[in-house]
Amino acid sequence: MLIGVPKEIKNHEYRVGLTPASVRELVVHGHQVLVQSGAGAAIGLADDQYRTAGAQIVEQPEEVFARADMVVKVKEPQPAECRMLRPGQILYTYLHLAPDPAQTKALVESGAVCIAYETITGPGGGLPLLAPMSEVAGRMAVQAGAHYLEIAHGGRGVLLGGVPGVAPGHVAVIGAGVVGTNALQMAVGLGARVTVLDKNVDRLRQLDLVFGNRINTAYSNALSIEEAVLDADLVIGGVLVPGASAPKLVTREHVARMKKGAVMVDVAIDQGGCFETSHATTHAEPVYVVDGVVHYCVANMPGAVARTSTFALNNATIAHAIALANKGWKAAMGDDVHLRRGLNVCQGSVTYEAVARDLGYPYVAAEGLL
Repeated sequence: MLIGVPKEIKNHEYRVGLTPASVRELVVHGHQVLVQSGAGAAIGLADDQYRTAGAQIVEQPEEVFARADMVVKVKEPQPAECRMLRPGQILYTYLHLAPDPAQTKALVESGAVCIAYETITGPGGGLPLLAPMSEVAGRMAVQAGAHYLEIAHGGRGVLLGGVPGVAPGHVAVIGAGVVGTNALQMAVGLGARVTVLDKNVDRLRQLDLVFGNRINTAYSNALSIEEAVLDADLVIGGVLVPGASAPKLVTREHVARMKKGAVMVDVAIDQGGCFETSHATTHAEPVYVVDGVVHYCVANMPGAVARTSTFALNNATIAHAIALANKGWKAAMGDDVHLRRGLNVCQGSVTYEAVARDLGYPYVAAEGLL
């Protein structure tokens, strides 16, 4: 199979779909790889490293899309990229379709076979291709929140760890999954007072056993969210319904009553966000203010630490890339139910139920297309 890797074109996105090591793995399995010149340059992955690994370097994205049987990316295809997709071509990347009707429409019209990293499952029921970026984003959420709590950046002037004689800042983490767990690890490490909310009591019990009295755990409901948000200096939203739009757990009314200069970081923004006042921002303009509360809603947070993120992502994605290349998408998905759950759009049909439901498309089960 001929695999293509274009340079990412989303705002301030410097990750790359395949590292030289991943290219070498595909070449060892008998495949050819095209890499657009400069695709990894921003994170120290030079064209010569890709050539040494066995890739062919091409100058233009149009050549990558025109020649490749499978396109491997990081972020969802931008409109210009969607127009270059063709029927039957495999697209393997993050998609986050539920809050993005325009992209969904473009992918349906392309006739391509579109596989989303974020809905591929693992044997334990998790989302192993989403997890590494959720780890990065969870940790970054606390860094970003601490930064924007500084008065010079619009915040209320709180040091999360406090100092002797002065209370630490309060961090409320909504969701105790991968994002939330990594966020609370960072917040605890800084010495903040941390409250974590989730509906999974077993998960809260696990966190309590690990962190003890360094965190407060609360069962997530309307009242507990309201109480935590109104008391917090930093609120981190990390809830996820796989493939579907995120629930709006923090309301506009909550935001209006929060402390002025508090900061909200919505890590769920790729799926539409879990704060009612959220809308996607970019690394170029990462924040905006609603009712005196700073909102950080960057839709590709891990892109800010693109080198770490790229290597972490490739560790998770390469095995399925090899399976798709070795077997073709139909056989690979027929053999692996977890990979099959990654199929979101296929040759004009929406094949992920939550996306079809949220955007009003007929749902076509992937099994019927294999």
